[in-house]
Amino acid sequence: MPADWTVIVRASRGLDAKWLYELIVDMQWHPFWRIKRGGKVRPQGETSFRWLSSLVPEQGSTWCGEVECCVEVSTRLSCTLLACWEAGSADPWLVLTDLPAGAANVVWYSMRTWVEAGFKDTKRGGWQWQQTKMSDLARASRLWLAIAVATLWVVSVGGQADATLPCSSLQALPELHVARGRASKRSRPRLHSCFAQGIRLILVALLQGEPLPVGRFIPEPWPSTLPPHKQAPPNKHKKKKKGKGKKGNQGNQGASSAAPKAAA
Repeated sequence: MPADWTVIVRASRGLDAKWLYELIVDMQWHPFWRIKRGGKVRPQGETSFRWLSSLVPEQGSTWCGEVECCVEVSTRLSCTLLACWEAGSADPWLVLTDLPAGAANVVWYSMRTWVEAGFKDTKRGGWQWQQTKMSDLARASRLWLAIAVATLWVVSVGGQADATLPCSSLQALPELHVARGRASKRSRPRLHSCFAQGIRLILVALLQGEPLPVGRFIPEPWPSTLPPHKQAPPNKHKKKKKGKGKKGNQGNQGASSAAPKAAA
């Protein structure tokens, strides 16, 4: 890893072990961990611990600063807490890091969704890892190395192609055009992932007998705003189906079907 790169290690709730945090810091990387709001912290300058929920008590509130995390001395960490409860979200983002509060932004945690995209590319959406059924660790480690190198290749090829695509031109479309309703709030939403684009470009080169593309990584700016909040679809009231009479003798069926008529 180049020494001038800033590496942040994102992890979801449940992976907040002190030894792992310190190991990442020793590697000169930066933990960026989301924690549960049921714990306590002691902000710098205060004498007692307080609940995390008191720092962002309601939607739309934010907080950041130096804290001591965890009441238990054996697991206590001195770190930076970045807290944000976005309007419309069920839970706040509570992120621990070793970066100073002024040098980090809680919205960087949104890049953790790339992890889920990587799972898809490694499995059913790409290399079909789940089909190997491997149980031997030595064989699996060699295949994982090949998958990692291949992923870097196709993403670099697809990323270079993606950077040359024109920006979205939604403004040129009529106000009621269907594309406006489907578009996200991103300035240039991707229709296809860099991984998928890279796969296609490499396959086309192979089929046409052309030199294989190499590609290069083109960095994007780090996120500075929260991604648009996805609204849950409204609950649709399902129409209750009229109950049918139980199978039995003809007399029972007649009584079952006649009852609703009498009630009507």
